Amino acid sequence: MSRPFTLTQLRYFAVVAELQNMTAAAQALNISQPALSTAMAQLQSALQTQLLVRQRPRGVRLTASGRQLAQDLKPILEQADSLYESVNGMSASLSGELKLGVFAPLAPFRLPTILQAFEAEHPEVSVSIVEADLARLQEVLLRGECDVALMYGLGLGSGFTFEVLERIPPHVLVYADHPLAVAGRSRIALRELKDDPAIVLDLPHSREYYERLYRSAGISPRVRHRFSGYETVRSFVAKGHGYAVLNQRLHNDRTYSGGRVVALELSDDFPPIEVMLVRPAGVQATRRALAFEETCRLIYGRAGSPDS
Repeated sequence: MSRPFTLTQLRYFAVVAELQNMTAAAQALNISQPALSTAMAQLQSALQTQLLVRQRPRGVRLTASGRQLAQDLKPILEQADSLYESVNGMSASLSGELKLGVFAPLAPFRLPTILQAFEAEHPEVSVSIVEADLARLQEVLLRGECDVALMYGLGLGSGFTFEVLERIPPHVLVYADHPLAVAGRSRIALRELKDDPAIVLDLPHSREYYERLYRSAGISPRVRHRFSGYETVRSFVAKGHGYAVLNQRLHNDRTYSGGRVVALELSDDFPPIEVMLVRPAGVQATRRALAFEETCRLIYGRAGSPDS
C-alpha cells in the first residue's frame, strides 16, 4: 500500500510544474534541491505514477499524469488556503497570484478600470496578465496557465464556462473628411461603403466575425490593408486609406497618426460582440478569480446569465 502524500509535497509539485526546472523551483521554495527531489520522489511513489521526466541539465517535463495533476491542484491548494484563513479568522482577506487573461484589443478599454477597483479591494493579490488574441487565450485557459479571461465570445470552443458582461454592436469608422461625415450622417447601412476600400482588424475569430457582417450586408469588401493592431487600423482610417468596421469605441476621435476619425452607427441588423468572463469547465474557480469576476459585475453589470 502506498504512503499518503502531503499538502507540502503538492505545493512543491505545483511550483516545479510551473517552472519546469528543479533548481529554479528549489530557489523559489527556499529549500535545497536534494530536499525537493526527495519530496517529488515521495509524491510519485505515493501516487504510484510518474509525474516528471528529467531533462538536462536541471529541467523537467511533465507527463500526462503530471499535467493533469498540475491543472487539478489549483482549486485544491486554494481550498487549503481558504480553510487556513477561515480557521484563523482571516476569511475576508485574499492574497497570492491571480493569473488573468485578456483579449488584446479589449484590454485598454476595460482592464485599467477593473484592476483599479480590484487592487484597491484586494491589495495583497498580485495580478499577472496574459494579453493575447482569442485563440491563444483559449489555449492558456485549457492548459491552466490562466485562472480567468476577459475576452470576446467569438469562436469559443467546448470545455469552457462563461458569463456575458456586455454586448457591443459594430460601427463604422471613417476619416473626418469622408463625404458621409461631412454630410452629417450619424447612421448608415454598410452597403453605402461597398465601393470604398476597407481596413480590416485581422485577428483569429475576429476576422470571421467581420466577414459574416459583410456577407449579411451582401457585399464583398475591397480590402486594402489588414492589421492586428486596433490603433493601427484607426490611424490608417484617419489618413483616408479606407473605412473600418469595429466594435470598441474610443471617447477620443484623435489617432496615433494625428488624424481624426468619425464613428457612424450601422442600421444593419448585425449581431453584437459579447464580452465575457471565461474559465475552463470542470475546474473549481479560485477565490481570487471569483473576486475578480465580482468586481467585473459591479463595474459593468451582467448582460446575460452564466452559461456553459
